[in-house]
Amino acid sequence: MTDFLAFLKSNPYPGRGIAVGKNRVYYFIMGRSENSRNRIFSLTEDGIRTEAYDASKLTDPSLIIYHPVRAMGDDLIVTNGNQTDTIRDMGDFRAALMTREYEPDEPNWTPRISALCRKDGSFALSILKRVDGRCLRCFYEYEGCDEGKGYFISTYQGDGSPLPSFSGEPMQIDMPDPEAVWEALNQDNKVSLYANISGEVKLFNKHLGD
Repeated sequence: MTDFLAFLKSNPYPGRGIAVGKNRVYYFIMGRSENSRNRIFSLTEDGIRTEAYDASKLTDPSLIIYHPVRAMGDDLIVTNGNQTDTIRDMGDFRAALMTREYEPDEPNWTPRISALCRKDGSFALSILKRVDGRCLRCFYEYEGCDEGKGYFISTYQGDGSPLPSFSGEPMQIDMPDPEAVWEALNQDNKVSLYANISGEVKLFNKHLGD
């Protein structure tokens, strides 16, 4: 099992990440460009959305403005892009993601990562990434996990040019408190963090002084 805080402190740019544990889920975004960093999380009726902190500095919203978290009945969808809406509209996690692929941001080809957290404690994780010019769609089903443990998937392995996509199965991690996760994220690159613990939501936004 990976020490999650140590991992985050040693990795300046995992990009966007999802961690799912027992009765809790975290989602964070990071950014290197001004456009990516110019964001906050805000609450919606069924989850959260990203917004430009300074609308005058927003250039291309296509891959940075979306709903990362939305409810689907009693289930919770968490993703790093507009595939959240695809999953909700189709009502089927796997079938919806089979219609999508990685992001068209050459040369990084950012993977799409997604999670479906169910009321019974089971959950699914997925990553859609580019391999040899084609889309590799990976799905992982979990019956649940023990208290204090979780599974983590991110868009990137770390910093680089181009950015290296996440590799391997989701990491088994410990699940620290969200305040510790927020503090462990790289101070220059972190943007926002969503934490949901037993239905109680807390947002952290760098631009808002969190």
